[in-house]
Amino acid sequence: MVRRGMAFGVAAYVMWGLFPLYWPLLKPAGAVEILAHRILWSLVAVAAVLAARRSWRWTRALGLRHWVLLGLAAAVISVNWGTYIYAVNSGQTVEAALGYFINPLISVVFGVAIFREPLRPWQWTAVGLGTAAVVVLTVDYGRPPWIALMLAFAFGTYGLLKKFANMPSAESLAVETAVMVVPALAFILFLEGRGDAAFGHHGAGHAALLVGAGVVTAVPLMLFNASAIRLPMTAMGMLQYLAPVLQFVIGVFIQHEEMPASRWAGFLLVWFALITLTWDGLRAGRREAVPETA
Repeated sequence: MVRRGMAFGVAAYVMWGLFPLYWPLLKPAGAVEILAHRILWSLVAVAAVLAARRSWRWTRALGLRHWVLLGLAAAVISVNWGTYIYAVNSGQTVEAALGYFINPLISVVFGVAIFREPLRPWQWTAVGLGTAAVVVLTVDYGRPPWIALMLAFAFGTYGLLKKFANMPSAESLAVETAVMVVPALAFILFLEGRGDAAFGHHGAGHAALLVGAGVVTAVPLMLFNASAIRLPMTAMGMLQYLAPVLQFVIGVFIQHEEMPASRWAGFLLVWFALITLTWDGLRAGRREAVPETA
């Protein structure tokens, strides 16, 4: 059970980590057109999965609260997806990877700000290192790392909304994409009517890749869900770093993005922050696992 869960988890995060190799294949489609097709075909893909499972009974339990939370989640994840596609296709994969390295630190900040969770000293240290990293990278880029911050805050907010909604991943994605499919389809038709659409005008292979955006969105999500129910949270927490590591490697060694010494310094601070956060979490988990003696 655990071995299978680990295999599912690794597969999910590897697929997410390889996304920077997929989105450039969809050019000359722009980031917003790719996003619109991703929403449309994700709905088709997840609907096919739910139909195969004959899993529709959950729709009867959907209330206004679910629609509001998942509607907000849909808007936030659309911002995340669109920003990420833009980043990769404009040669900023490394900064996009930074966003997902920062994301665990954002989750800690949300825990303090929203749930009033007290931070342990080493968690404060991790947050401080992460803040220092953003400052160093702001000096390096000559601007705040907006793409990384947008991705981190958007994904952190998305996770927060999904926590409140408390729905399984496939069903949740179905609602989210259903909420966004009307504006997505409207934008696709608008581009087509104006003669600016890429879909269907660059060969069958390109059209198939745009349709495949739905598959590459739904499949890792299904794998992640299968992994999450089989693995402890500590193992899932360690796996989450696999995707941004792969993205970073692709950006530096395959796409040959510039990495001056000052940028390496900023990333090293982020990695030290994550090591500190992970070590503290594992230590706290071991303490809680030891039964108290009278």
